[in-house]
Amino acid sequence: MSAQDLPIELRRALSRVARTPRLLVASDYDGTMAPIVSDPERAFPHAESVRALRGLAGLAGTTAAVISGRALKDLAALSRLPAEVQLVGSHGSEFDIGFIHAIDADARQLLAEITEDLQQISQLHPGTGVETKPASVALHVRNADPEHAEKALAAVRADAAQRVGVQVTEGKSVIELAVVATDKGHALDLIRHQEGATAAVFVGDDVTDEKAFSRLQGPDVGVKVGSGDSLAEFRVDTTEEVATSLAFLLDERRTWLSGAHAPPIERLTMLASPRTVALVTPDATLTWLCHPEPDSASVFAHLLGGPEAGHFSVGPHRSALPLSQRYIDSTMTVQTRWASLSVTDYLPHDVRPGRTDLTRVISGQAAAVVTFAPRPEFGQGQVILEAVTEGLRVHGTNEPIVLRSPGVRWNVTSDGNQQTAHAVVDPSRGDVILELRCGTEDIGPSQTLEEERRAASESYWSDWAKGLTLPTLKPDLMKRSALTLRGLVHVDSGSIMAAATTSLPEEIGGVRNWDYRYCWLRDAALTASALVSLGSLSEAEGFLDWVHDVLETIPGPERLHPLYTLHGTGLPPEAVIDSLPGYAGSRPVRIGNAANQQVQLDVFGPIVELICDLSHAREKQGAPVALNDRDWELVCAMVSAVERRWFEPDHGIWEIRDNPRHHVYSKVMGWVTVDRAVTLAKHFGRTIEPGWTPLRDKIADEVRDKGWKDEVRSYTAAYDGTDLDAATLHIGLSGLIDPHDERFAATVTATEAELRSGSTVYRYHHDDGLPGTEGGFHLCAAWLVEAYLLIGQRSQAEALFAQLVDVAGPTGLLSEEYDPVAERSLGNHPQAYSHLGLLRCAQLLA
Repeated sequence: MSAQDLPIELRRALSRVARTPRLLVASDYDGTMAPIVSDPERAFPHAESVRALRGLAGLAGTTAAVISGRALKDLAALSRLPAEVQLVGSHGSEFDIGFIHAIDADARQLLAEITEDLQQISQLHPGTGVETKPASVALHVRNADPEHAEKALAAVRADAAQRVGVQVTEGKSVIELAVVATDKGHALDLIRHQEGATAAVFVGDDVTDEKAFSRLQGPDVGVKVGSGDSLAEFRVDTTEEVATSLAFLLDERRTWLSGAHAPPIERLTMLASPRTVALVTPDATLTWLCHPEPDSASVFAHLLGGPEAGHFSVGPHRSALPLSQRYIDSTMTVQTRWASLSVTDYLPHDVRPGRTDLTRVISGQAAAVVTFAPRPEFGQGQVILEAVTEGLRVHGTNEPIVLRSPGVRWNVTSDGNQQTAHAVVDPSRGDVILELRCGTEDIGPSQTLEEERRAASESYWSDWAKGLTLPTLKPDLMKRSALTLRGLVHVDSGSIMAAATTSLPEEIGGVRNWDYRYCWLRDAALTASALVSLGSLSEAEGFLDWVHDVLETIPGPERLHPLYTLHGTGLPPEAVIDSLPGYAGSRPVRIGNAANQQVQLDVFGPIVELICDLSHAREKQGAPVALNDRDWELVCAMVSAVERRWFEPDHGIWEIRDNPRHHVYSKVMGWVTVDRAVTLAKHFGRTIEPGWTPLRDKIADEVRDKGWKDEVRSYTAAYDGTDLDAATLHIGLSGLIDPHDERFAATVTATEAELRSGSTVYRYHHDDGLPGTEGGFHLCAAWLVEAYLLIGQRSQAEALFAQLVDVAGPTGLLSEEYDPVAERSLGNHPQAYSHLGLLRCAQLLA
């Protein structure tokens, strides 16, 4: 079974306790680590449980133990656990193999007498058996018939159990008499004290485990296996679920330990200019910046490798948490504030192509500490920092880099490999202005004052935002989504990034870490369409110009790659940066994207739909030519590509790294391509080829026939299976079938049941050939909101939209995915898909 099958509240509790500084994980053995069997000598543990405990014991700040009723030597022989896992036998009284020598003569004599008593009782009752231990003896009755079992237990209770000095413990089908104190709770407390544990997890199945459960408090987690009254807060049914729980805890603990200081993804804030982006953490650390383009190598990769990968930090001299971080309204300027100190960050616009500038203004009355640690080429480049009169020069890089900081006294230190500059500044005498300039050796004063440069930068965004027609629902958040989409536009080329980052994980600690800093035809077209719907057409115009330029480099539109660099060239091979540990230990860190070589036959639909949206918007604005010849030629080229390839299998919208399939979404987008072309031609008086309408009908007929599966009462991900895919909702969202069709309503119901989890919707749950899991997709949640509206479930749509709004970060940004269990964002950030989905929902609901 998978962790997704565990109760959600248990997963949340284990996720929380995994983040404690020092964790103790303890478990019973029989009925917990190992299943209950008729022959106690064959009660072998589940291999998964052994692996999990071994893994936990090997982690820093983590102790693993098994506290069992078995004799310690038997427990050690049977459990197959390594020495790193502490074993405690005899219900918590036996901590080492030499324990028997600590028992005095009177206790040994008493033990011999009660052992003889139990053996005599066992001889009278078939199926019962006696187990001797260093300080106790147990009568097992699990293999006896109920009548003999009860009579045997009654005989022990009436005689041997009454002797002075005997401690009685009863469990499932067993009674144990000890001549020393035995208490699993005491044992748990003893280990907790020895290890200094700040929280404990205990798993048990028997009444003897209740003494351990009774000692749990605060952040501790108790898990009861099976039925029956218990003090444990959580419950699982089988020993297999115990193994899954321990494995889940191991993953959560390992993740936390490897990324304890990684800022939550949703709390990262993006800076933007017309040609570049950067990310800052909630405490004003510049954590991500690439140069000379957003899809180039990084100068600061703190986000993926911590301080060693490069950062530019500003904070109060007296350590304190920030009070707030916010955008200046309607701009991409970010202000981080502490008591008596603030840092204002923005990317200036008045720089030539090939340069990347960042300005940081430190204001207030408190002293601030500045740390400047550039690490070019994803941290692989070695730099030398030279302090000069007006700031710092960075040597050893492919591109010149300077930091203008007049009046700041820098102290340059070395760790033997890299150099870092530190300074303490006092803004009480006037703002301290730091100007990072990549791509120039000019460290002199700017031709314009800083205040003017900032005003020009901010007016660029605010003037643009004033011209938008924003949804009336959540207007501030919608404006931020629009600005975020605009910030992902690379104005120099006309391309649009899918996201600002690479390798932010879809599973913390997992391998699903991809590079999204490129221009996907699909993502960019959808982003441009979203901006057209708000009244901004220039981004669509620029992107279509970019598409035309790309088409000039290939034999025909059917040979388009799914994505390109921002300047429209092919991507280099996907590569791994081994020197970076990844966000929160999530490796590998990838640059490039192998999806570039995939077949994705859905890409034509969004481009034609964009041209359709743009043409109608031009017409509405009174343009003399709403659908120009160049755009119509592009429409015809897209239809031609569909004619040639729509019947082929492909890798689909989700770029599954497995064999191609006949994906329903790809076929629907083929239909969209032809349908929107026919619609455009009718509206704007263009001539279509005779085969277009029959082709549109043929694709629709095939999808309706082969995409539906009676056994799951839904349209499915592909023709060849019954697995569901949220993208299949487009069969109704696109208009290929009438939204009132009962099969569309059934598909919505099936999608909700199979793929929705709380505030999010997963893409799919089938095996995609990659290890690990992923979060739910914000875009898929947005599609479900739209689908709810189409089938008349407005209250459901409103509720899901409200949940989608709630998971946005404090500065209004959305990443790609969301983990509804750990309640944290996942994936690259900010993600165009997520923000365009949010805008679409608000428009429809308003």
